[in-house]
Amino acid sequence: MSDSALAPRVICYHKQATSARTRFLHYGESVLSGPALPEACLRTELGVTRPYPVHHLHALEISLGLAAGSLRAEPEFYAELDTPDGPVAVLLAEVTTVDPPFAAAEAIGARFIALTEARKLRNHELELLRKAYEHVLG
Repeated sequence: MSDSALAPRVICYHKQATSARTRFLHYGESVLSGPALPEACLRTELGVTRPYPVHHLHALEISLGLAAGSLRAEPEFYAELDTPDGPVAVLLAEVTTVDPPFAAAEAIGARFIALTEARKLRNHELELLRKAYEHVLG
């Protein structure tokens, strides 16, 4: 088991300021950053404030080619996935640019999708997106 197997995963979203249209960053097979996870069981603890590992946001900004500060942590969102290697934290971050950084996403083989485009995701990811969407919209 590698350290990256249990590293927190981040769901990135962008919400238009004028229309509240919300899109999630989709990496081709998953909306979770980092190495792929096996099918997992979901545990959530929304409303529980936990320390947010900010260094993961900085690393994600670099991998996406975004300026520092382009991702903002949502510290009230927290979920865990039970995997064969142990629990993996799932965090939520907002992309703070005026428009979604489509070109940056495309450069890494990703794209921004609406919730309705997520139907083919695995069940635990669909549940995570539902919870993230509810959190974002309040």
